[in-house]
Amino acid sequence: MAARTEKTVTLKPGEGRSYWTQGGLYTVKAGVDDTGGALTVMEMTLPVGGGPPPHTHESDETVYVVEGRLRYHVGDEVVEAGPGSFLHIPAGGWERPEPLETTKIICVYQPGGFEEFFAEMGEPAATNELPPTPASPPDFERMAEVGARYGLQVRPMPED
Repeated sequence: MAARTEKTVTLKPGEGRSYWTQGGLYTVKAGVDDTGGALTVMEMTLPVGGGPPPHTHESDETVYVVEGRLRYHVGDEVVEAGPGSFLHIPAGGWERPEPLETTKIICVYQPGGFEEFFAEMGEPAATNELPPTPASPPDFERMAEVGARYGLQVRPMPED
């Protein structure tokens, strides 16, 4: 069980440590240092065509759609999700969000620590907006290498 913390975290809109990666904006709202390792809370803004390839990780993931629409591929299922939609993916479950428009989601990872993947994989966001459209697809090999350090496994994107 993760250590308990008495730390209170309060952030205004747009606050938190933000990274650009995989074409999106990933903001840490609470990390392991804030929660005694219990969880990581991320706000993610994903553009059409953005987001990660199919992946699985060692933490449970809970997703809440704030705005926008996406198809969420979970195992062999495809779930259409819009504002207010809720998904929980247990550790080890294969998943892939597919934004149908610019979409903002809140992701909670239990236990915490997964924010370090985004810090290493991405670059500090110059603004609290989506990054410029990448000129090339994400570096899959690097994602697999960095991800392995954080219990993440990835598969190549499926052919359309």
